[in-house]
Amino acid sequence: MDLAAKLDEVLYQVSNPVRYIGNEWNIIKKEWNKEKIKIALAFPDLYEIGMSHLGLKILYHLLNMEEDIICERTYAPWHDMEELMRNEGIPLFSLENKKAVNEFDVFGFTLQYEMSYTNVINMLDLACLPIYSKDRGEKHPLVIGGGSSIYNPEPLAPFFDLFFIGEAETGIVDLMRRYRELKDKKIPKEDILFELSRLPGVYVPGLYKADYRDGGKVVSINPVRDGVKEKIRRQVVRDLDQAFYPTKFLVPYMDIVHDRAVIEIARGCTRSCRFCAAGMSYRPVRERSKETIIKLADEILQNTGYEELSLSSLSTIDYSDITELVKSLSRRYQDRKISISLPSLRVDRFSVNLAKEVQRVRKSGLTFAPEAGTQRLRDVINKGVAEEELYDAVRAAFEAGWSTIKLYFMLGLPTETIEDLDGIVQLAHKVLEIGREIRRNRKINMKQVQVNVSVSTFVPKPFTPFQWVEMISREEIEERQQYLRNRLKRKGIVFSWNDPDLSLLEGVFSRGDRRLAPVLESAWKKGARFDGWNESFSMENWQESFSENRIEMSEYLRKREPDEILPWDHINMGVSKKFLQKEYERALKGELTGDCRSAGCTGCNICFELDAVMELIGGEKDENQGKI
Repeated sequence: MDLAAKLDEVLYQVSNPVRYIGNEWNIIKKEWNKEKIKIALAFPDLYEIGMSHLGLKILYHLLNMEEDIICERTYAPWHDMEELMRNEGIPLFSLENKKAVNEFDVFGFTLQYEMSYTNVINMLDLACLPIYSKDRGEKHPLVIGGGSSIYNPEPLAPFFDLFFIGEAETGIVDLMRRYRELKDKKIPKEDILFELSRLPGVYVPGLYKADYRDGGKVVSINPVRDGVKEKIRRQVVRDLDQAFYPTKFLVPYMDIVHDRAVIEIARGCTRSCRFCAAGMSYRPVRERSKETIIKLADEILQNTGYEELSLSSLSTIDYSDITELVKSLSRRYQDRKISISLPSLRVDRFSVNLAKEVQRVRKSGLTFAPEAGTQRLRDVINKGVAEEELYDAVRAAFEAGWSTIKLYFMLGLPTETIEDLDGIVQLAHKVLEIGREIRRNRKINMKQVQVNVSVSTFVPKPFTPFQWVEMISREEIEERQQYLRNRLKRKGIVFSWNDPDLSLLEGVFSRGDRRLAPVLESAWKKGARFDGWNESFSMENWQESFSENRIEMSEYLRKREPDEILPWDHINMGVSKKFLQKEYERALKGELTGDCRSAGCTGCNICFELDAVMELIGGEKDENQGKI
């Protein structure tokens, strides 16, 4: 089938056909050559979500730099497009050459969110591939996964041939070449996977067996074959300043979620928020130099035509020279009217003043994340924010002309009480009063003050100090949401919350194991797609799927014992389990842990792990790194 011609005939029938046409500015379309390694990069969500994902952009350009590699993209088709594809016999295809995904050597997924897992299965099926790894043979593409949610890959393990654990810039090209070399020798797939498992960061689930006992507890996770490593180390880019970074970003023809130039100025965070998986898993902090950032910015803006530059990081304000960097970029681009955006702000006046400097045009508002309503609970989660700091920050924001402030909190945090919920209410009311007082005293016009209070449900995540805690029940979530709704009914305050069922499912799959794979398959067969989208989500389908497979969601939402084997214990993220246990104990005592960049080494073990890795690969140690 000539897929390009067929698509030209039928795409008018779907909404947003631009999602499926490709041909974006800076697209890399190579001549199709059977001698080259062909990789289909997949993002299991809509085009406009996937096109905004920085990691996918890095991989796309990194792989296409290699002459012997063809790398193309595919995204999850929306419901109307899926129906059209199935009715017309159109397989999942790449945007560049409009080739069926099953013609590629590798089908690689970027995994970011647990509720996209049914999309993964659907895309495998649309690609005309067996959904389980055990049913795919030598003629099928190698199905691999990477990204932040594969730090616990177990719920998806039976569907994937392998996972790459860590930052892919370190080894993805070597992995692709080694696979092609082994495939050309025409050796069996199981032997290919065994050989690939020897590469750093490569996890082949089929080479490990998990045993369980009644109640779903893991008894053991062990290799099934001699020569297979017991633990898989996360791969880390040691020097971000020397790491590859693309400057010819794809520019779409439709609005996407983050439609702007992006520079990752730093990677990692050491503030030790105990709920934050990214903060723990992306350690250590690594920064790009100001000179490198400016050079990248010049090239990206020249190659894309964007008029907004976003400085990306888990904690952008913590970049060591952020003030000078922002001033340099602002001065450099002021004549071209290019704005600088800071996607993450601390709850302090410094952040507001910096935001004021870069935002010449006021937009929707500023967001602050106190996370919890009382100082006691903020100490439990190690969120270093004092109440007066919040009030000082919002006062500075209102005085600088912002009229809308968003406050972000979590509900259901460990040890949370009614007093903590009351604290959310009091904070919101106080912020509103501060804004109205400033508005009354201003000599120039100011819009009506609005405080948007957003409350999400806390989900315990692997590789955090709270990976052992019980997640609160649906009834508790609804009761606490209703408690806040009743007390935040006030003009000037807008309250939003998330779906309790969606949060509970995220909790199940974030700490799940391989027994969940049949549940995913059942839900997919019942029509589960785009579960993170409210208009697509059906809890009834999921409840039936759990029931059919005789699994209780409560098995995964329960408290875990400190000495219990966890489904992800064979993955080594670098941060030690001993450190996480210690942080859990400190949380229950309300004790704070400082930032190691200013307070000294906290004993998380990541620097020791990095030095061990450098010794294995013959690299140099960093003698300035902290040790335990």
